[in-house]
Amino acid sequence: MKRHAKMIKKTFIYLCLAIWALIVLFPFYWMLLTSIKSYSSYNREYIPKFFTTSPTFSNFAEAFTSVPLARYLANTLIFTLVTTALMLVVITLAAFAFARLDFRGKDLVFTLFLALMMIPNELVIITNFVTITNLNMRNTFTGLILPSVTSVFYIYLLKENFAQVGDDLYKAAKVDGTSDLRYLTKVLIPICKPTMITIVILKVIECWNSFVWPRLITDKQEYFLVSNGIQQIRESGFGRENIPAMMAAVVIISLPLIVLFIAFHNKIMEGVATGGTKG
Repeated sequence: MKRHAKMIKKTFIYLCLAIWALIVLFPFYWMLLTSIKSYSSYNREYIPKFFTTSPTFSNFAEAFTSVPLARYLANTLIFTLVTTALMLVVITLAAFAFARLDFRGKDLVFTLFLALMMIPNELVIITNFVTITNLNMRNTFTGLILPSVTSVFYIYLLKENFAQVGDDLYKAAKVDGTSDLRYLTKVLIPICKPTMITIVILKVIECWNSFVWPRLITDKQEYFLVSNGIQQIRESGFGRENIPAMMAAVVIISLPLIVLFIAFHNKIMEGVATGGTKG
């Protein structure tokens, strides 16, 4: 009897999860379905259909020819790679300093650092906008990238991960004459690799989806990212009239992140679990 109760409970849980998965995935299905419908067939549908018998891929070609989608993708790729690389250097050095180095006021500085997470993001954006504008960095990649090269949360996450590595290992390395930088690159980074991979993936997703800051700091098309490009497409006649082609553009933009998450979702879970485990 108990065995049947467990089986029924397990079946019910999986059924609920399956229903929830369908609810979550339906918008992606609808986006993909709309992107392969022709403009004429889409407009003839007074009642939306959940399938199509005559798929077409011409919308994807039109998405590239009607708007500078390739430029938006290239800009976003540059922004994402440079920002992620710079941020990784900054947070790694900062996390190592807070986790292993001894200096006066370290705990106070770290506490104040964490307090920055309490500040609303809107206030930070306003400050960054004024600073970048005063430095004449609007409509430049430097202005886009500079405010995003650090993260208090990622520093905290990596610092806690570094702190889990025993002090004995650090002391032994110092006795052998190993420099702090060599200890960081040869010992800590390889040990904490899952967390660092997780941070990189999350930062890439964050940069790719960035909207408010690029929208605020750029008003020239040659510096638009994909998020701004999609907004421009939606606001233009092309986006309002040719919905299938716009959905094709959204599919193209979303595909890299979907592939990235599918390829590295195990690493993300491993990194989060490692970062949250003490000892």
